[in-house]
Amino acid sequence: MASQRKIIHVDMDAFYASVEQRDNPQLRGRPVAVGSPRARGVVAAASYEARAFGVRSAMPSVTAMRRCPDLVFAPPRFDVYREVSRRIRAIFLDYTPLVEPLSLDEAYLDVTDNRKRIASATRIAEEIRARIREETRLTASAGVSYNKFLAKLASDQNKPNGLFVIPPDKGADFVAALPIGKFHGVGPATTKKMNALGIETGLDLRAKTLPFLQMHFGKAGGYYYGIARGVDDREVRPDRIRKSIGAEVTFAQDLFALDEAVAALAPIVTRVAAHCEGARITGRTVTVKVKYADFQQITRRSTSVAPIASRAALEAAARALLHPLFPSPKGVRLLGVTLSSLAPAGEAVDSQLSLGV
Repeated sequence: MASQRKIIHVDMDAFYASVEQRDNPQLRGRPVAVGSPRARGVVAAASYEARAFGVRSAMPSVTAMRRCPDLVFAPPRFDVYREVSRRIRAIFLDYTPLVEPLSLDEAYLDVTDNRKRIASATRIAEEIRARIREETRLTASAGVSYNKFLAKLASDQNKPNGLFVIPPDKGADFVAALPIGKFHGVGPATTKKMNALGIETGLDLRAKTLPFLQMHFGKAGGYYYGIARGVDDREVRPDRIRKSIGAEVTFAQDLFALDEAVAALAPIVTRVAAHCEGARITGRTVTVKVKYADFQQITRRSTSVAPIASRAALEAAARALLHPLFPSPKGVRLLGVTLSSLAPAGEAVDSQLSLGV
């Protein structure tokens, strides 16, 4: 039963930016953006000092600098981030083999039956956070609960460098008070649709019947029905292979030029590649999604014979799909990149064995 599980979600705090501040004392305490300050550059990650000014990942660099004139840019060092991620994962595996990475900087752990025979999941989370701090000089936030959905929500409650626990007898009440837009897995489009149906909070969602949710949301309706009641039976699966991994960004201002769109692809590709690296998988099919200012949406895809086993290869494939769409008389309000036809990285016949983000 899901109520019997002990699940921890660990999420590193502003991971890329924190690594840069750790390694460069001059950046500590200052607003830092990982990315390029060039005119067409995009922020890949932002420190908490930068976030206080409204700087966010996927934001154009010029907008970020306008919001925070003292913003300092650090070029990304993905080889370093990957190595730190490996050290953190080794800590996780000291406690349980049931580790499901979501990306380089976050993972689920099932510690119901753990290697150290520690009864308290909260104590394990505290130990893991302390070891991460000691061994990497970085901070992590953690959420502890009886299922994945609630553990993920919990890890966001006391960020940065925090711990939050949602016990079984508090799960349903916690969800009831939460705005629907805060639900993990409920994106902006679904939030808008739910709001139009009178669903503003978890309590509103709980009031809807299963047939109603299935009618409006299809197969996802059953999932929404469960999480509204604090129920999520998904297992932590270290060997889980998803059907696809994708990311997308809606822009504050529409993009018209090809070089703007190409620059905007970089952080999107980075997010997809980071997820693939964290889950140790590769893929062969790349899909680019474009939504125009008039809300027309198109997709373009290509499939390679060999696995796409590097971030550079993924970006090159996405760029090749994007180029024929320009020049365009319509502005682009959203870009997305998805990698599918997935397989474990160890099965790749390509000489590159990982996505090397």
